[in-house]
Amino acid sequence: MANKRETKREKFVRLAEARTNKIIDMLQLLGNCSNSSVYDYTQQDVDKIFATIESEVKEARKKFNKIECKKSSRFTLD
Repeated sequence: MANKRETKREKFVRLAEARTNKIIDMLQLLGNCSNSSVYDYTQQDVDKIFATIESEVKEARKKFNKIECKKSSRFTLD
């Protein structure tokens, strides 16, 4: 029986679905940090977190549109 090679499309679908679901899971976990009875945060912390996430989403979209992207650094609140 011949091995069926994965097409570029099949590979894209497999990886894109897995990575998108991973991002969704991580965003749901991040949302758990909103529990103010367990965590202490400021509105500035929240604004910085979501500004960074939104910026990275824009950069990822640019890659799909073949637009020059900047390399981002790791996120910290400090």
